[in-house]
Amino acid sequence: MTEFGEAVRRWRDRASPGAAGLPAGGHRRTPGLRREELAHLAGISVDYVTRLEQGRAANPSAQVVEALARALRLDAAERAHLFELAGLAPPGPELVPRYLTPSVQRMLDRLTGTPVAVYDASWTLVVANLPYAALMGDPSGWKGNECNGVWRNLLGFGTRVRHTPESRRALETALVADLRATAARYPGDPRLRRLLADLRANSERFVRLWDSGAVGHHEAARKIVDHPQAGAVALDCDVLTVAGSDLRIMVYTAEPGTEDAERLELITVLGTQALDLDLTGG
Repeated sequence: MTEFGEAVRRWRDRASPGAAGLPAGGHRRTPGLRREELAHLAGISVDYVTRLEQGRAANPSAQVVEALARALRLDAAERAHLFELAGLAPPGPELVPRYLTPSVQRMLDRLTGTPVAVYDASWTLVVANLPYAALMGDPSGWKGNECNGVWRNLLGFGTRVRHTPESRRALETALVADLRATAARYPGDPRLRRLLADLRANSERFVRLWDSGAVGHHEAARKIVDHPQAGAVALDCDVLTVAGSDLRIMVYTAEPGTEDAERLELITVLGTQALDLDLTGG
């Protein structure tokens, strides 16, 4: 077992299933997260987690190390140490931040009944909780650019949010304007440069908006989500920015005492149960 594998195993044993939003009851052979639970939280395969811990997989990518650090809820010093054990330099200030601090993670833990997703400054998904997946569709199968909100909106990926032509134009303009500002702040980020190149190569709409210097900004909005089981539900969508990290926290809420609140609760309960069953193999 390598030092990297030992560290992952040690921190996996320390991690609390309950704090990660996983069932903590029943017989558990490990005091912390099971390998399959860590794999699910990090978005990698169980086999790869096993090979990393046993030292049979070398040179994990920065994306894998970041995902493991997030799933294991490492603090800044532990995260930097895990990167060093992988033979990688911790992400510097020239890269778009994707690190969820323990305090932000604790805030998300307290919103267990509220759909919440966290995006980085390029609108690439960092993490989404179970209520968000139940409301908007499970993002765990998204790969590469599919995880980016600008890409998904401009390349015609399906969305459950209902749009008018006007609201669609406003959203696309705001996303591209936001991405331009992010590119100016992080000109040395290679992942961001690849995303911009892919968008220019695949979306004429993106090219027109980018080259026109379109200006827009995100505002709190009332959105109608067409859910395949519960039907239309009207929700307030707020986007909060974490000072010092450029993370975007997208939160959906319903007005208390309304039919929309009842539908959102039903969506959350049924969707979370389905996702829990998928995780446990039940």
